[in-house]
Formats: sequence, C-alpha cells, structure tokens
Amino acid sequence: MVSSDQRRRQLAREKFERQQQRREEARHRTRRLTVVIASALAVVAVVGVTAFVSLGGDDKDKNDAASSTSPSPSPSASESSAPEPAMKIDKKSKYTMSLKTSQGDIAFTMDAAKTPHTTNSFKSLADKGFFDGTKCHRLTTQGIFVLQCGDPKGDGTGGPGYTIPDENLTALGKAGKDGTVTYPAGTVAMANTGQAHTGGSQFFLVYKDSKLPPSYTPFGTMDAASLKAVKAVGTAGVTGGAADGAPKKAVTISKAAVDKA
Repeated sequence: MVSSDQRRRQLAREKFERQQQRREEARHRTRRLTVVIASALAVVAVVGVTAFVSLGGDDKDKNDAASSTSPSPSPSASESSAPEPAMKIDKKSKYTMSLKTSQGDIAFTMDAAKTPHTTNSFKSLADKGFFDGTKCHRLTTQGIFVLQCGDPKGDGTGGPGYTIPDENLTALGKAGKDGTVTYPAGTVAMANTGQAHTGGSQFFLVYKDSKLPPSYTPFGTMDAASLKAVKAVGTAGVTGGAADGAPKKAVTISKAAVDKA
C-alpha cells in the first residue's frame, strides 16, 4: 500500500518531469525560430539563444505546486558557451563561504578535493561581488525543504553567463527504487536546468531532510548556527501562504566571501 508521503513524493517527481519536458520543448521551439529568423535575414553570425528553466516558473506550474504537497526546488542556470573561471583554488583545501544576510549570517564549508569546479566558481564569483545585493528568491516548505539563492535577477532565470560540470553526485549514496536520495538538512547543493552540467550561480540550502534525484551537486555543509537561521526562514513560510514561492522573511545577501577554511 502506498503511503501518503510516498504519493506526495511521486506527485513531486511527476511534476518535475512534466516541467522539464515542457521547458525542453520550449527550448527546441526557440532554437528553431532563431534558425528561421537568421535564415530570413541572411545573418552570417550565429546568434546564441539563452534559455532559462525554473520549475514552477509559469502559471500552470504554480497551479501544480499549489495542488502538490512536494514541490521541487527550481533549478535555474544560463545555457552559455562562455568559459568557466580559470582554476585558481587549492584543490587540496577546504573553503568557507560566508553570507551576511538580512536574516543572519549563513556559512558553509566546501571541500575543493570533491568539488573543485564548484568551489573555484563560487570563490571567483564572490571575489567579484557577484552575490552582493542578491535575494534568496525561492522557498519550498512541503515535501522538499530548501531555500534557493544565487540569482542576480531574483526571479529564477539569472546566472553568471557560464555553466560548470556536475560533481560529487555519488556522495549521498545510491538512489532508491523511487529514483531519489536524501539530501540531509544542512546540505548546500547546486541548482540546474534538469540537464547534466548546467549549474551556474544558483544554489539551494536544505533546511530539512529532502528526497531528490541525485543530479544536484552537493558541494557544501552549513554549520549549526547557519542551519538554524535557514530553518527560521522556512518556519516563517512562503509569502501568501503557498508551499512554494518567495520567502515571507525576505533574505537578501549583503556580502558574500569565500576564504580557506
């Protein structure tokens, strides 16, 4: 007999798959339209099309989220041919990312030996002030419990203009029969478009054990005080009382820094 929790997780996965299919179809339509326009205008240069994916980003998905008690986080990253930052970190070291936010300080440790590309990217972005002044734009409070940050646009569609490869995907163990693994409370993981190697700058903070497919790079671990701060945001809930949307307690990052632990 299927339990209510299992059913909610099943609904969440089905919603996730529907959203990814719709967005993949939208990307194909956009690319085809670009080719037609380019041919008609006899444009010699190739025009790149940037497509963004945000689960729950359209009206239908919002309705899905309202009817499902297990909304997924909204991975978003820009599809770009720009190169990722040159590797400058010490791959044998651990680094700490510190966020000064409107809801208290949040810090997490990154192990460069396990996630060198992710750690290097976040240090590069933090050193440039990329995260300063950005908001944590999305909170989920049922089924999956995450606070998502790192979008310079604040709407789930922003990124750094490049993507980084997935890393450390086996760290949380083998997926169960339902195709998921547990991302423990305190985990910090990369958001993506649902496709491999599409991480950008968006990441999510897990404030309660959450089951997700093992396709989101787990690259950081919050300390106890930081987890407590994120839990408080989760407890306050989503604006308007939904289970998925902007957090009622607005979280703005005033300063981000990455240093050797």
